[in-house]
Amino acid sequence: MTSRNNVALACAWKVRGELVRFQQAYPQLAQLYSRIVVVMPPDSDPEIVQTLQEFPLVAVVLAHNWAWGRHTAIQQAGTTGADYVHYVDFERMLRWFETAAHEVPLIVTQLQQTDCLIIGRTRQAFDTHAQALQQTETIINTIFSHLLGQSVDLGGGSRGFSLRAVQFLMRNSPPGNAIGTDAEWPMLLHRAGFNVQFIAADGLAWEVPDHYKSYAVDGAAQRAAAYAYDADASRWALRVQTALEIVEAGLDAATRPLNN
Repeated sequence: MTSRNNVALACAWKVRGELVRFQQAYPQLAQLYSRIVVVMPPDSDPEIVQTLQEFPLVAVVLAHNWAWGRHTAIQQAGTTGADYVHYVDFERMLRWFETAAHEVPLIVTQLQQTDCLIIGRTRQAFDTHAQALQQTETIINTIFSHLLGQSVDLGGGSRGFSLRAVQFLMRNSPPGNAIGTDAEWPMLLHRAGFNVQFIAADGLAWEVPDHYKSYAVDGAAQRAAAYAYDADASRWALRVQTALEIVEAGLDAATRPLNN
């Protein structure tokens, strides 16, 4: 691992049995990040909150509304004194450290070279997801690769931001549409002339099968979970609706007035 960077880690976490996994990952996280901000739903278990607060670098924030989770995470990370913020959905971050930890220091170094680093999935990581996600997210990626002028994957649940970019987003992105930020935030920064780059990571494989597990599951378990997911028509309906919300948020960000 590299020595600690002036980068704050920002995560949104809805608890699904991952506390022990976080405790195991913490020593590696503490070597990389100057501060760790964990935003949780307002009804989170007080004992879990207390346990997290006992870690020296961790700041726990209970979101006023869970739909504000990502927004609150980067806003709070932007007040820690760090020059850069690395946002990762909490459960994806754990899988990343458990399966491809060698990638993370490289990503942390790379995100300090730009204003917005979109961290997406390699083909290998993307293919671990259920078809309901792959097919709907391919539409999102096709649209915004065109609008951003580069090939991107927006569904990896991770971004790097300069402090200047975070401050701009706080002025231009009202809270309340967490999933829409997948496209909204890169589009806002692109329009405003910030440097937006993309990198892909193997460690951002499908994390949902890990829920309520004490470890990151293997490929066979991911495939079984994907089969079950795709067999449920309501999952397809949900993913179509989610894709629509992300596309609408990104297109709105492409046209609305900016507060520079």
